[in-house]
Amino acid sequence: MPTRRQAIQGAFAALAVPQISASAFAQDGPYPSRSIRAVCSFPPGSGADITVRYIAARLEKICGQRVLVENKPGAFGNIASEFVARSKPDGYTIYIAPGFSVLAPAPHLFRKLNFDPLNDFEHVATIYKTQFLLCVDSNSPFKTIPQLVEFLKRQGDKASYASTANTGMISSEIFKAHHGLETVEVKYKTSAPAVNDLVSGSLAFGHFDFRGNAQAITSGRILPLMSSGAARMKAMPDVPSAREMGLKHTVDAWWSVHLPGKTPEPVVERIEGWIKAIVDDAAAMKFFTTTGADPLPGGRKLARELMVRDIAAWADFVKIAKLQPM
Repeated sequence: MPTRRQAIQGAFAALAVPQISASAFAQDGPYPSRSIRAVCSFPPGSGADITVRYIAARLEKICGQRVLVENKPGAFGNIASEFVARSKPDGYTIYIAPGFSVLAPAPHLFRKLNFDPLNDFEHVATIYKTQFLLCVDSNSPFKTIPQLVEFLKRQGDKASYASTANTGMISSEIFKAHHGLETVEVKYKTSAPAVNDLVSGSLAFGHFDFRGNAQAITSGRILPLMSSGAARMKAMPDVPSAREMGLKHTVDAWWSVHLPGKTPEPVVERIEGWIKAIVDDAAAMKFFTTTGADPLPGGRKLARELMVRDIAAWADFVKIAKLQPM
């Protein structure tokens, strides 16, 4: 079994995006006849941005048109979600998003929502599932979860944690609820300043996505103590999972592709086929797995089922974490 450092270095190296062949994909209609816009709900350079740009690059090889990434960060993904929901339903605006952490929780985290996460979109396909990592400063005295918990209990509400995405926030709040902690959330728009504050000693911990923080982990700046899911991450087999550490509620997030509602059926079907072909490709599977994600190939049926399931699940998460809608 590889060491943690070897697994991390292998995952970081996999960020060099491979190419796949488009020779097997023929176009039999007028769509697409111009560039396609791929919307990302987080800033350039983030873990989400890496995923969106990877899928966009693969789409270009298949569809024969430019696929341009547009970053629309803010409001925990709501700015991008509303933009897509209100876009023309013609197949030229594609939402490549962490559906679990952006669309599913929105009804429970916000008092006013200008879109319906379930019915204002065509839920086209699934891409992969992933976890967030509970990390501490590598130079801190905390090398295990029990050591961190003991410190946080002594600190009460004088200690704080970083929050950069809904998945990380709810993972941290579930962790707090399980251990009866009073650690205070500090919100960040991106993970880079959060990592800096963690290393400086301003924060006790943070749940971070691996893909957007691979360099910080590889370089030894931050140390992962636990993943948020039910089982260990394949790319980091020596990092214990939340379930192993005794947490009843675990978080395995999933990524998906969406279109504005009422997009014509032939266009939806075509994009569904493209995404499934990308995710089924061996190079893509390797890329996802070695960067902290497990491939989750699936079409419209699975995408909608997951959305329905986790809209309901987030209602429970919010209650567990005692969160008040923003």
